[in-house]
Amino acid sequence: MTDFVARAATLLKDHRDSIDRLDAILIYTLAERFKHTQSVGRLKAEHDLPPSDPAREARQIERLERLAREADLDPEFARKFLNFVIAEVIRHHETFQS
Repeated sequence: MTDFVARAATLLKDHRDSIDRLDAILIYTLAERFKHTQSVGRLKAEHDLPPSDPAREARQIERLERLAREADLDPEFARKFLNFVIAEVIRHHETFQS
């Protein structure tokens, strides 16, 4: 194995290790987020509030698209991701309403 190939293998491993750590951060962050949204869902159910809040959702999408642009992330991806998360949150909230 040449020095160049060995160096490339080391760099690849370092990048993959970082990606693995970031994936763990994402999972734990999503878990924490869903703990809070489930508490919100229970609160909404207790007070007979609707499971979704379209005005807030629109503000959040705008906010995340702006943050994505600032972070040099595709805002369309951020919007799709947040829409997916919001749909899951609403699904959880609806189960509390039943």
